Amino acid sequence: MEITASHPLALPVGVTLDRYIMHRQTAFPYATGELSQLLRDIALAGKIIHREVNRAGLIDLTGGMGVQNVQGESQQKLDMIANIRFSRALKNGGEACAIISEEDEDIIFTGNNNGKYVVAIDPLDGSSNIDVNVSIGTIFSIYRRVTAIGTEPSLADFLQGGRRQVAAGYILYGSSTIMVYTTGHSANGFTYDASLGEFILSHPDIHSPADGQTYSCNDGNLDSYEAGVREYLTICRQKEYTARYIGSLVADFHRNLLKGGIYLYPPTKKSPTGKLRLLYEAFPLAFLAEKAGCLATSGHQAILDIKPTSLHQRTPLFIGAPVMVENLMGHLG
Repeated sequence: MEITASHPLALPVGVTLDRYIMHRQTAFPYATGELSQLLRDIALAGKIIHREVNRAGLIDLTGGMGVQNVQGESQQKLDMIANIRFSRALKNGGEACAIISEEDEDIIFTGNNNGKYVVAIDPLDGSSNIDVNVSIGTIFSIYRRVTAIGTEPSLADFLQGGRRQVAAGYILYGSSTIMVYTTGHSANGFTYDASLGEFILSHPDIHSPADGQTYSCNDGNLDSYEAGVREYLTICRQKEYTARYIGSLVADFHRNLLKGGIYLYPPTKKSPTGKLRLLYEAFPLAFLAEKAGCLATSGHQAILDIKPTSLHQRTPLFIGAPVMVENLMGHLG
């Protein structure tokens, strides 16, 4: 059989995540490799979670633990597994001196006090969807520590503000597993090829559409939304926009990032300060969104301009295509 240049067997494998990280590192003479290694550690844990998610129904990893986490939410078995996997990968990698996680009330000290970075992470976003085989994800944020290297890290390392992030991104476990991240220049996506055990560059230099016709929100909370949000959603319906809401923040955000749309999680009567966590949900997605041409706001200020005051601080979030976000803002007081 003759294999032509266009035959699938002749096509190049593509750029792996490791190769891409190495190439980007050489573009910055001052880079010494710690951040690159940290991203590799996160990717490694993502591969492990990909494996666990794909066999969850076979080895009794679905369902709840029967306890609540620090957020007052029911903890799923895979929540705990993901938290352990990422914490262990970051500790063993040696580059992170401390971690904060949705699943832990306090700072997790890695024992690597010479590490230059701290990581804020939601190990498994949307975990309530696990039992019904719906997409879930991981969200992460990386900061260069402000405390002296060699000393024990502190709360100040995590409360620097969203614009001090040096890298942020997410891993989506869906029909395929994809890791999307930015180090402050461009946003790039890498799809996991399980046969190779590698993340392959599949979405280089992501630029989100400036406008869209998709909105994502929990319509069941409509009566609890402020008047301006209800007005905007009414206009969306009148224009026959498409409503798409999965209930996994990563999945909803990823679709709108690629296709154009807006994600809304306004304050409600039940959660007047918002429900999403600032440090390890809103900040990282806002940082990445801005690099892809999107906007992210709390309704009153840019998400990245919010001054954090606590590890598990909550915020409203409106994020997506800039035209849609700006139109929404026109309805908010």
